[in-house]
Amino acid sequence: MWFLILLLILIIAALCAFASWFIKYRKSGKCPLCALEKMGTPTKITIDVEKEQDYSSGAALTPPMGWSSWNTFKQNISEELILSTAAAMRLSGLMDAGYKYINIDDCWHSSFRDENGRLQGDLGKFPSGIPSLIEKINHMGMKVGLYSSNGTLTCEDLPASLGNEAVDAKTIAEWGCEFFKYDFCHNKKISGDAPVIEGIELNRPGQAVEYTLNPNDAKFTGRACVVNIGRLPSGKAIGLLNHNAGTATFKPVINISGEYVLTLLIYKSLNLHHEQYLQVVVNGEIYEVFAPKTKGFNPTGRLQLIVKLNTGENEIVLRNPVRTLADSSYVQYSRMARELKKASKAVSEKTGNPEKPIVFSICEWGTSLPWHWGAKAGNLWRTTHDIMPFWKSIYFIYLRNIGLYKYAKPGAWNDPDMLEVGNGKLTVDENKTHFSLWCMMAAPLVLGNDIRQFVNEDGTAIANHPVLNIVTNKELIAIDQDTLGKAAKRIKKFQGIDIIARPLANGDTALCFFNTSSKSKGLSFNINDLSADEYLDFGATQSSYSVHELWSDEKFSANIISASMPGHGVKVYRISK
Repeated sequence: MWFLILLLILIIAALCAFASWFIKYRKSGKCPLCALEKMGTPTKITIDVEKEQDYSSGAALTPPMGWSSWNTFKQNISEELILSTAAAMRLSGLMDAGYKYINIDDCWHSSFRDENGRLQGDLGKFPSGIPSLIEKINHMGMKVGLYSSNGTLTCEDLPASLGNEAVDAKTIAEWGCEFFKYDFCHNKKISGDAPVIEGIELNRPGQAVEYTLNPNDAKFTGRACVVNIGRLPSGKAIGLLNHNAGTATFKPVINISGEYVLTLLIYKSLNLHHEQYLQVVVNGEIYEVFAPKTKGFNPTGRLQLIVKLNTGENEIVLRNPVRTLADSSYVQYSRMARELKKASKAVSEKTGNPEKPIVFSICEWGTSLPWHWGAKAGNLWRTTHDIMPFWKSIYFIYLRNIGLYKYAKPGAWNDPDMLEVGNGKLTVDENKTHFSLWCMMAAPLVLGNDIRQFVNEDGTAIANHPVLNIVTNKELIAIDQDTLGKAAKRIKKFQGIDIIARPLANGDTALCFFNTSSKSKGLSFNINDLSADEYLDFGATQSSYSVHELWSDEKFSANIISASMPGHGVKVYRISK
């Protein structure tokens, strides 16, 4: 009995606290319902991405191919290791097979920035500096990728790029970096809360205020509106901008174009213990404002920006598009994409050389379903957490990634993480399967093993090295690099065998039988059954097809394929009419 009474008291107290918060939040000019809606689906993006500007680089029209230092060497990297690996890439024939990027992962940099606030290479392990290293690798005919994190620190607790996007993008672009992996460690989520705005003032630097924009001058979308705030001198403000609730738009007419100071007059609500966020979009250019937490001794405060205005009518939009974690991730990765694009263009204009677009690898582990928004910011996006060099990890990632086929397209790829071919205790068949599945799924092919093992002391490639033979299978690489860019779809499951297929640019079809079990299995498959799946665009059926098995190099004509696979093994066919 006493337990029930206590429980009832606690419920009533919780309801009273919630009601108090709800009323107080609404009176402060915020939308409480919008703040609550984020709790339902935190990984769902609520920003209308289709209407957002495209900041992707236009690079990586086929999945990137290269090597990364992380899987094998982790923090144990150096200038000598990277250069010897680049040399092995060339001498082993990997470069000729299409592997172009030498990607230096975490731990390439010093624990402190230089006197100009720029990232710098580890001062002991990279004594010649990163620009010199990049120049040497470029001279070998390859490109270099670097790493940072969308957080306050990298995953190994070194300086990262959140809040330093502009300077870091400029730094790596000037160094000649052409691939940028952007991790998610130590991320700081953007607040969905937005400041309440009493008005906007505009003036040229060094001049008095020339234009004042009041709440009643704005046009609103969504729930955003003019609210009454008794503590403000004017008594009115723009509210309900929080958590993607709506927007307020002004269209001031300016007499003289140029740079202007834009001052936001904000309501400093009492005892605000968290940062607030607002985007000020001026003629399509996004400016970001972070309002600090405050004790609110005075009801008003000012936040200032330097913006560019044109002669005549301008558009100024106030918004906070962040409701969920996915929204925050999209805004932050888009911010870096925007800076990378600006930086590579600026380097080209400064040097007079052709622009080197930077392939942008979004590594946010699939937490916020980046396949729904990644194509507007980057060229590839991780769909899972880190891969490991054992079969269960590879199989789990395959299961997650294969269902995302419809999101892949030229310049925008699902990334199931780097290859573990040649690592751990994977069998030869498991290595072949791993490589085959990644090629079928149009995944980036980024090697994670020690490729120096492919080269003899005299600089020649080791003949018939089993791992080298797998990762240089030109027919499988051609499937991965197919210019149509449509990833494989699982079209059928048959007694422990996954049947996956993808259409190819020349009208051929790639077909893979994947034995998911640990025991040998076989099947017979009628090629004409491929015509039933609209995604494959297989066209009219025939009585016979040209069939090429890409591991055995067996070629034959048939309309029925009979195949047997060992445990965790595959058969991969290219089918031509």
